[in-house]
Amino acid sequence: MSEQDSIGELLAGAARGCPGVLILRGAAGIGKSALLNYAESTAHCRTLRVTGVESEAALPYAALQVLLRPVLGKLVQLPQQQANALGSALGLGETSFGDRFLVGLATLNLLTDLATEGPLLCLIDDAQWVDQESADALLFAARRLHSEPVSLILAARDDGRAFFAPGVPELRLPGLDRVAARALADSGGALAPVVRDQIVDEAGGNPLALLELTRMLTPEQRAGAFTPFAYALGVAEPPSDRVLSGFRERIRALSPSTRLCLLVAALEDTGDMAPVSRTLLALGHTMADFAPAERADLVRVTITGVEFRHPLVRTATRLTADIGQRMAAHAALAENVDDDRRVWHLAAIAVAPDAVVADELDRAAERARRRGGQIAVSSAYARAAELTPDPGVAVRRWAAASSAAWDAGIPLRAAELVQHAATHNGQVETTVTAELARVRAALAFDAGRPLDAARLLHEAIQAMDVAGRGEPSALTMLGWAAIYIWSSRPHPDQIALARETEQLTPVVPGPLGSVHALVQDIRLLLEGDPLAVNIAPRGLGQLENAPFDLHVLAAYLSFARGDVSGMVRDATCSVDLCRSAGRIGRMPQAMMMLAIAELASGRHRAARATAFEARRLAEDVGQPYWKHYLAGVAAWVHAVAGDEQQCHELAAEAKAEGGTWMTGHAWATWALVALDSGLGRYEQVLARLDKAATGPARHGFVWRYAYPDYVEAAVRTGDPRRADPLLGRFANWARATGNSWSLAVLHRCHALLTDGDAADLYEQALRLHEQDDQPFEHARTELVYGEWLRRHNHRAEARAQLASALSTFDRLGAAPWAERAAVELRASGVSSAAQRTGSDPLAALTPQELQVIRLAATGATNREIGARLFLSARTVAYHLYKAFPKLGVSSRAELARYVTT
Repeated sequence: MSEQDSIGELLAGAARGCPGVLILRGAAGIGKSALLNYAESTAHCRTLRVTGVESEAALPYAALQVLLRPVLGKLVQLPQQQANALGSALGLGETSFGDRFLVGLATLNLLTDLATEGPLLCLIDDAQWVDQESADALLFAARRLHSEPVSLILAARDDGRAFFAPGVPELRLPGLDRVAARALADSGGALAPVVRDQIVDEAGGNPLALLELTRMLTPEQRAGAFTPFAYALGVAEPPSDRVLSGFRERIRALSPSTRLCLLVAALEDTGDMAPVSRTLLALGHTMADFAPAERADLVRVTITGVEFRHPLVRTATRLTADIGQRMAAHAALAENVDDDRRVWHLAAIAVAPDAVVADELDRAAERARRRGGQIAVSSAYARAAELTPDPGVAVRRWAAASSAAWDAGIPLRAAELVQHAATHNGQVETTVTAELARVRAALAFDAGRPLDAARLLHEAIQAMDVAGRGEPSALTMLGWAAIYIWSSRPHPDQIALARETEQLTPVVPGPLGSVHALVQDIRLLLEGDPLAVNIAPRGLGQLENAPFDLHVLAAYLSFARGDVSGMVRDATCSVDLCRSAGRIGRMPQAMMMLAIAELASGRHRAARATAFEARRLAEDVGQPYWKHYLAGVAAWVHAVAGDEQQCHELAAEAKAEGGTWMTGHAWATWALVALDSGLGRYEQVLARLDKAATGPARHGFVWRYAYPDYVEAAVRTGDPRRADPLLGRFANWARATGNSWSLAVLHRCHALLTDGDAADLYEQALRLHEQDDQPFEHARTELVYGEWLRRHNHRAEARAQLASALSTFDRLGAAPWAERAAVELRASGVSSAAQRTGSDPLAALTPQELQVIRLAATGATNREIGARLFLSARTVAYHLYKAFPKLGVSSRAELARYVTT
């Protein structure tokens, strides 16, 4: 299939309601722009187009503003919150704290609203120079199109800044074959055969090189007196370099006034007529001076602005000008543009430290932060640091730049910026040292070196005075040092580092005191104390103005202490903070904590959907640790659902995490334990947990949740005393935490181990379950109690417990557990079919359909659902259309019974 055929197929699919996105990759001049032109000319639909420019790569949403400029009047049709977010991001309204995800959602809804009027085509040329915020918004939208007639085609060069879009189809352009290359060379006028063949050899199949090399020939050379360019230059240059050289020669042949016009347009980047015209007037020129460049086929001037014939013409224009000319043009532009573009023009002409420009860049970084552009924040702080004369202030700005790069999900850039900070000497504030340590530690952890990460945090804490260690930021670092140590596989230094962390962590009153308790608990776990549990005070995540990392730490702490409702609260807060601040690099971790909270609270379907979305995001931003961790969490959800194949596949992925982490391995093991437990393979449950007790993940918090599985398995295999050690650990933890659900499960375990009358223990367990909303554990207690009642000939009471358990398991999609309850019901003399409404209809839904259904059941509108799930309202309607037949319903009112699952 030819490249044009591929584009035609993409456009035809969109017209049928099958949206498509495609990336064209290849060298400069290989034909990417020509294919975009072909798409525009053959689509016969509304087209939006933008070309990325290198000097605007640091300006947040610059490319998106140009792309959407023709349709900005449609913003009023968006929900107010989305319209405000997108308007603020594009600099059209009041600057507010931006939500990067909300901007992406607004972009999605704007494109889908436009598509209701007819097919829509978006073309993005030179995507490698598109600012990251714009690229993220467009790719966010592209990945969430389902049935809208929208196509996006992006063209990216192989050289220049890398453009990554995981999961997006790509078409690499190979260049023309010799037959096509000869025909194109001949299209520029008659050539002697030998000259034509030399040109074809020189061009290497590059269409632009073929056209420009033939354009450069004199009549004598066309007739045969031609020396190949590679020989003339003494070096074999790439075709794009030779084309660039040709453009530069043609620009040099123009008058000084025309060259200046080209330079102003090339440096202004947006191509807008107004700032270019104002700047030229200030320099004593007019737009009419572009005429020779138009006649030379280098640019095209329209009422809307200046369009360069090819991106290489813009590059050639800049290279042709000397530094004095470039500085003069930047200075003139700075007087005729506003806000962030002005400061970047000033920064471009700063050749020495300049405190005034650096301060302006500092303020630009804060404006970018309010717009949710973490990459732009990083770029502005980095350039400010380069221009800062005070070494201490420079380090502060390097630290801020590295932190923003990390939060944006670009670790390589963060590492580079941290290194810059290390080369500066000067008086550095303790908070700056701590921030650099935080980023360096996060980079080390991300690289699979959790113990090195802890050491880096220790160094920063040791540099503080004792009083400073009690501040929230310092305590957060100490808590994360403990988490890093805990997440490592066993190592000779692990326990010593845990003890050192505890020594460095002060005991402080109030909720912050929970950090010391967590640190101590981790040390006890690592030392192998089977009964020691140190329980922290609650409320850590509810402190006002708490750092983001403290909220995430609070979610970990809630999991460690079994405070499921607290974990839901803190994890939800972490996700919301990521969204509001545009911390896309931190979102996978926050969503992972939310998935665990949903899982632990018995919202298995919600956990499956959250883990699904978080794994996709972790892959998008290149975070293997969280991707593997989430695979283990997802494996557990599939285990409870009885999906054995998917559970094993995800568990294998989690165990293949590499590095020296242990968390993915722990979750994978617990998932397999849950699978075996549900399917009644109790010997395997015992074997897996016995092996885990001496394995690399033996100190995981997760085992506290798995101990009851071991107790039941030991009872079922006829060896109840085998469970005594682990039951002791669980009992100590449950009593220390005082959570109703864990105390209920403890009573259930004691009931299972009781030879005599266990009814009181089961009844106590059920009363405790009523105090805590844990439907899965509640149903498990009802199941074993019902079994006990049936065996003791209390059939009527047994039926009530078993029927309730069956209903809950069906609602949660816990198929193997539902089957166990159904078998017990039949044994009690009741047909399980009479107790069931049929097979679980929710099991047939995709994760996305499930999320939509759950929100629709609460009465949310399509736009409200879309805002929560980052989908267009049209896509929400599509999912409802697909889900209704699967559920056997015809209206939203019938969805109420699915609201809690």
